[in-house]
Amino acid sequence: MNVSGPLTRCGAGANPSVPSVLAMTTPRLAARSRRFGAAALAVAAMAAGGCGGKSTSTAPAASGGSATPGATTGTNPSAPAGSASPSVGGVPSQAPAPVESNPPGDIPDNVAYVGYHNATGRYTFVHPEGWASTARGATVTFTDKLNGISATGRAAAAPVTVSSAKQEVAQLRTSQPAFELRSMKPVTLPGGAGVLVVFRRNSASDPVTGKVFRDEVNRYEIAKGGREVVLDLYGPVGSDNVDPYTKISESLRLA
Repeated sequence: MNVSGPLTRCGAGANPSVPSVLAMTTPRLAARSRRFGAAALAVAAMAAGGCGGKSTSTAPAASGGSATPGATTGTNPSAPAGSASPSVGGVPSQAPAPVESNPPGDIPDNVAYVGYHNATGRYTFVHPEGWASTARGATVTFTDKLNGISATGRAAAAPVTVSSAKQEVAQLRTSQPAFELRSMKPVTLPGGAGVLVVFRRNSASDPVTGKVFRDEVNRYEIAKGGREVVLDLYGPVGSDNVDPYTKISESLRLA
């Protein structure tokens, strides 16, 4: 096909030498259109390119490619890979950490003990000397390596019983990672009467090694004179801390 004249116009009203398919209404012109249709389209494309026109079509995205960084794929983008799903209480569901065959959690027999008084919580007890402490209002925590003591004081409208302690256990199931109840029984201490709840949980991961230990917690819920103290004594499962726990718990007094 001989297309005369330079291609100088773009868009609507493009080069007049390109046959218009819509104008060809007679059979002869229709045949001519079919014969020259492909060439006309090619010329039209060349005209658009020569005028510097930009294509408005978008190439389809390739399937099976990598997702765009930051795009969501139906999972929480802020959750680390392989993290466990949250439990009802908001604590990630975890499998129990393995119990150490020789846990490095024994409190030395020759450790010295010093007294502690919490004026807000109105209680006192002794703890191993030199342990790091954090106090906030009626709550205090002492820690040393893998061992810890946590206490909090509060008002008590009634004596602590096994029945009332079961409500605490229900809360522990949703707040302590990999919670496992071991025992629950009434107990009487020099400072008051209440319940001893023994349970296991996973410790917080070590900030340096990331290691998680299986903790055993002796929780004393002791009440007297309208006051109650919850005293947690904890360390790795298998640690020989019977004597230290006895000394600390029997030193507890409610003011």
